[in-house]
Amino acid sequence: MEAKEKLRTPVATTWCPGCSNFGILESMKRALASLMSQGAKQEDFAMVTGIGCHGKIFDYLNISGIYGLHGRVLPTALGIKLGNPKLKVIGFSGDGDAYAEGLGHFVHTMRYNPSLIYIVHDNQTFSLTTGQSTPTSKKGFKSKSEPFGYFHNSINPIQLALISGATFIARCNPLDIESTSKIIEEAIQHNGFSFIEMIQNCLIFNNNIQETNEKMYKIEKNYERSRAEQLAKEWDYSSKTGKIPIGVIYQESQPTLENKLAELKKSASG
Repeated sequence: MEAKEKLRTPVATTWCPGCSNFGILESMKRALASLMSQGAKQEDFAMVTGIGCHGKIFDYLNISGIYGLHGRVLPTALGIKLGNPKLKVIGFSGDGDAYAEGLGHFVHTMRYNPSLIYIVHDNQTFSLTTGQSTPTSKKGFKSKSEPFGYFHNSINPIQLALISGATFIARCNPLDIESTSKIIEEAIQHNGFSFIEMIQNCLIFNNNIQETNEKMYKIEKNYERSRAEQLAKEWDYSSKTGKIPIGVIYQESQPTLENKLAELKKSASG
């Protein structure tokens, strides 16, 4: 059976027609199928999902995993990784899931640098619960819970990931399946914490897809810290102004949590 076909499930997809989550799912299948064609096995991968529209990917991707709690994707993924370091563990979150309840885990897991892959579906709304604002919503965004508009400054996840110590940071346009699948494959192969932000729009509650796509442009893979800091500032999450760099914004090599624990164990037993 073709590798990609093995990753399908019989569950009917219930995302809204045209949702870019379909692109993320297809990109993930292509990335995993490519790795499987190079010798990886289906059982080498595991996933953790949070609560939200993104979490439905758990039903549509045929690898082992856990449908987790809201905001608790990373500690669950880390537990799986420490229990079986040979696994490639992939976490899926939404922007509310990752940057509201899960923000503390976002920062500290990056500090530890475990070999995890963290993919955040960022549509700037709590769409599953009918469109409330999240920490990346545009300033002035109106919803049922904030009819006069969201008045807080938004966080910049790319800057936060840089400060927190993520060793692979990328941003993708999930409608560009070819590029997105290649970046996911690179993230899985990276030795360290890989963070991918999927910039998307909710077709129902935050449909600015044409405007967002016009701001996107592709970059070459970057290894320079100063360049990464410049790229991280280009798009202002609060005003949604500026250009949106797409690609690997930063990559570096640092000792992983698994390396450190192995050294500690060796030292203690010696």
